[in-house]
Amino acid sequence: MRITHTSIFVSDQDEALKFYTEILGFVKKQDLPIGKFRWLTVVSSDDVDGPELLLEPNDNPVSQTYQKGIFAQNIPATLFSVRDARVEYERLKSLGVVFITPPTEMNDVIIAVFNDTCGNLIQIVQT
Repeated sequence: MRITHTSIFVSDQDEALKFYTEILGFVKKQDLPIGKFRWLTVVSSDDVDGPELLLEPNDNPVSQTYQKGIFAQNIPATLFSVRDARVEYERLKSLGVVFITPPTEMNDVIIAVFNDTCGNLIQIVQT
């Protein structure tokens, strides 16, 4: 068994696609119409055959409550691994990304948390 897909709720699929590709540097993998929404996934540009992140619409009231709740409590919806958290922090800040936690050492890792503009906090981690 292996992880092939994971998802994150987004308030707007078009805005999410723009943020995750143009700002974070992911690559669009799949974009298939499903009713009024899309099966829309992105992958790491370093691993285009790796796990896909589904940018899932938060059209369901339960998903909206969940997304708003974890955001309000400053809980990241997911995390991404980076080679150098400080370098990535500076790169993303220069592109206008808003961080709620700057690079912070925690035991053997460095983390930082930012707002993805689509209703989520995302944590980056350097191990």
